[in-house]
Amino acid sequence: MVKLIIQIPCYNESETLLTTLNDLPKSIEGIDNIEVLLIDDGSTDNSIEIAKNWGATVLSIKPNKGLANAFRLGLQKALNMGADIIVNTDADNQYCAKDIEKIIKPILLHEADMVVGARDISNINDFSPIKKMLQKFGSAVLRLLSATSVKDAPSGFRAFSKETALRINIFDNYTYTMETLVQAGAKGFRVKSVEINVN
Repeated sequence: MVKLIIQIPCYNESETLLTTLNDLPKSIEGIDNIEVLLIDDGSTDNSIEIAKNWGATVLSIKPNKGLANAFRLGLQKALNMGADIIVNTDADNQYCAKDIEKIIKPILLHEADMVVGARDISNINDFSPIKKMLQKFGSAVLRLLSATSVKDAPSGFRAFSKETALRINIFDNYTYTMETLVQAGAKGFRVKSVEINVN
């Protein structure tokens, strides 16, 4: 039995949350059970109500303590829920939920311990030219620091094997994307990039 937990850190995302939840896959080849975990990071809107009514498990954090803290507590909760694979995605519906199958496949095939979804930064219209340049520069620096080949280092759309999630330690409260990559390189995790789409 292989259980997938899709964890969604959330802070006041009531406008997009239901769409995000409804887009999640109901079944994936190679996965026996899919559960959804919403990590509510001190929302003051009705995000918790939306998630509970939809059927997601909700982990509430009050007051707001930052994305990295929510990510860390989400991993711990997902592991306690019996996750074999954990996918982290955003509540703002930025990432295409159908690509969850793509980013967990290398883990199912035992080809990777951690998979990072790589956006086509050049074609994201919402990103300014300066932001695109900084994203690409930052990813290049992280590739050097982490000794990985990740194309989109700031991407929060990621998959982790159970064993990898157990060995990740997050110390910063606000960013986990860079820290996890540096740790991955240092600990010898097999890290793979998979091209994904954005909404």
